[in-house]
Amino acid sequence: MLAALTGLGLSTAAGLNAYIPLLVVGVLANLTDAVKLPDGYSWLSNWGVLAVIAVLLVAEMVLDKVPAVDSVNDMIQTVVRPASGGVVFSATSAAAQLDHSTWMAENPWAGWVLGIVLALAVHALKAAARPVINVGTAGAGAPVVSTVEDAGSLGMSLAAVFAPVLVIIGVVVFGLLAWWGIRKARRVRARRRAARASSADLTSPSLDPRRP
Repeated sequence: MLAALTGLGLSTAAGLNAYIPLLVVGVLANLTDAVKLPDGYSWLSNWGVLAVIAVLLVAEMVLDKVPAVDSVNDMIQTVVRPASGGVVFSATSAAAQLDHSTWMAENPWAGWVLGIVLALAVHALKAAARPVINVGTAGAGAPVVSTVEDAGSLGMSLAAVFAPVLVIIGVVVFGLLAWWGIRKARRVRARRRAARASSADLTSPSLDPRRP
């Protein structure tokens, strides 16, 4: 069960930010015994690879905080985030030792599929929510939401490795925050539309044919 939660947490984190869970797994594999990379994944602990991932992370964090640009970035990340989810799921014990499942050990592709599906689902929710939030807050919400997502990705990654049980709480909190954020943004957008309509009614000329 814990192995499954580790995979779930890392893949969820990848759906929010593709590079944070990769960095967490790679750095921890180098510096601690908390992560032991299986055969074929030693490249993820290479410091040169981690440096490239860190540069990509910085670019992602900047672009994701700019209104409109963040939506373009989300389009590009539609491929990157699910792929990252597949990697981090497979690069940990979650894939090969999922509840000591012989079938999972004999079918490593399943770990990729699970990671990709989970990360893609989270990414889809994030990508759908961001335009609504941007419009509802006139772009002011983009950097705030992006920062929360980055923090959530980091927290989820660390929890997945060191306290997998917390992943359940994290997923529930993420779902509730996404739901609340979308509802809040839609309400703000509805109020602004109503205000613009009211203003237009007040400033528009009368249609009374008796008036010159």
